[in-house]
Amino acid sequence: MARQHLQVETVILGAGAAGLMCAAHAGAAGGRVLVVDHARAPGEKIRISGGGRCNFTNLNVKPQCFLSDNAHFAKSALSRYTQHDFIALVERYGIAYHEKTRGQLFCDDSARLIVDMLCAEMARAGAELRLQTRIDGVAKTEGGFSLDLDGQEGAYGVACRNLVVATGGKSIPKMGATGFGYRLAEQFGLAVTETRPGLVPLTFGEDVMADFRPLAGVAADVAVTCGAARFEEAMLFTHRGLSGPAILQISSYWREKMPIAVALLPGADPFEVLRERRRQDGRKAIASVLADLLPKRLALHMADRLGLAGNIGDMSDRKLSALAQALNGWELHPAGSEGYRTAEVTLGGVDTAALNSRTMEAKAVPGLYFIGEVVDVTGWLGGYNFQWAWSSGRAAGTAIAGERSA
Repeated sequence: MARQHLQVETVILGAGAAGLMCAAHAGAAGGRVLVVDHARAPGEKIRISGGGRCNFTNLNVKPQCFLSDNAHFAKSALSRYTQHDFIALVERYGIAYHEKTRGQLFCDDSARLIVDMLCAEMARAGAELRLQTRIDGVAKTEGGFSLDLDGQEGAYGVACRNLVVATGGKSIPKMGATGFGYRLAEQFGLAVTETRPGLVPLTFGEDVMADFRPLAGVAADVAVTCGAARFEEAMLFTHRGLSGPAILQISSYWREKMPIAVALLPGADPFEVLRERRRQDGRKAIASVLADLLPKRLALHMADRLGLAGNIGDMSDRKLSALAQALNGWELHPAGSEGYRTAEVTLGGVDTAALNSRTMEAKAVPGLYFIGEVVDVTGWLGGYNFQWAWSSGRAAGTAIAGERSA
């Protein structure tokens, strides 16, 4: 039996957020679009995100909410397809949603509704989806690209004019994440910046963990600082170290051997707070005063760590000042992170210097596009990375459709 050979206009590698969005736009001008993925179902990261409700965008998307070696690269795509454009699409499909906190938008119901919406948009544009398909080889040809695929239909070859790489990063390997997109970029001569886990819990040495383990499960609203970056959100003590939104956010800025500083009473002057408590409750034990300000287990831990005893009324201004500094200047030295196993995203990726910021096309390889997480653009926690997927996917898709219409 002869090996099947397909001729299509565009092949999109990856049926995640960026790939599905790109397919919905790339097929708009009538060219045949084929989306391939090794997974059993499309949009698996969408499905599990946000506790199964998908934090699909953020009302406060701005370029400064993204990390990249080129801070300006994301501006074009984000400005031409905004969070409000995606919200309009969600509303057009009648998907109910709500703002949870800090501009984060979640589905009222299942995240599957977002996947179904994208698949419907893709089908409306005439794009074809092939799952459980392995990519055995990719090569440049005179007319575009050739691919060797092996799927449920068996092994076959595909020739295309445009190739879009939407394969994501290395985060959550148990879902099949690999560095394939980076290897493909390097195959075609594109540089790849250093990659590392982002939005990931931080771990500590045994000396610190001996103190932290009794605090596992304790959460507190804090401000965490690393270098010039600062996030004021919840922090969670775990059996492995620290997690919670504030820690996940700061992890994208943290590098090995850098300290982080934790303010346990953010937005307050702890010295003035303690002086007022001394005036009002002078006979109260200092540990009890801290328990009024912090979760009880954390308060007792801090009192023990700092060797605090006696009543607050017996503490001088000098001692209160030292305590205030300890509460809002707690310096910690992470030993590492939990790695790609639990990281929500991959920092770094295909060097943006090699890409056209308007179309996401490789400058030196016509017809080759990189979108979504595989690119060196990483958003904050809270729907920003999905918005980058929608915006970059739409940028490449409309560029491809525009070429066909021209």
